[in-house]
Amino acid sequence: MAAPARAAAGAAQRGGADRLVAGGDRQLACAGVCGGAKTGPSPLDRSRTGSKHHLIACGRGTPLAVSLRAANRKDITQLLPLVDAIPPVRGRRGRPRSRPSKLVGERAYHSRLARRELRRRGIQATIAWPKSPHGSGLGLGRERWVVERTIAWLHQHRRLRVRSDRRADIHQAFLSIACSPICLKQLQTEESFC
Repeated sequence: MAAPARAAAGAAQRGGADRLVAGGDRQLACAGVCGGAKTGPSPLDRSRTGSKHHLIACGRGTPLAVSLRAANRKDITQLLPLVDAIPPVRGRRGRPRSRPSKLVGERAYHSRLARRELRRRGIQATIAWPKSPHGSGLGLGRERWVVERTIAWLHQHRRLRVRSDRRADIHQAFLSIACSPICLKQLQTEESFC
């Protein structure tokens, strides 16, 4: 089994040494192979690389769009791509609504340009201004906890909490898969109330 594993690892990365080493009865990844695309210096510990999960959820906590970015990228750069990634919602006759009417965000997503773009798209933005008081100053904590809870649900999976995947597309796939049980749970609770 070790020879095919080494061959597959060598095919994935030509010109590099094998990234698998013998570890008892199985092949283990060499130390220091974590990282890869969409990683950057962590804002907390610059010696380590890391990733961030960005999430847009509805008012009940159902994830609408999720993305993976390097830890050193500014959060504001991900606001508009996330809004654009929201799929159209089927419902009543007519054009399906593809954008929310209201967006609540933390101060990391504040930007005059982003507010202008959201207003142009017909979205009312409630984003805390920099240097505004924390807590319930704008009442954002009463609405933002839903997104924080959804992120906590995603990070119950160790593979998402601590990134060990070198390839960003694999980590993004696991992130999307982890959103599925959350959506299913939301549907089941909605049906139980009917």
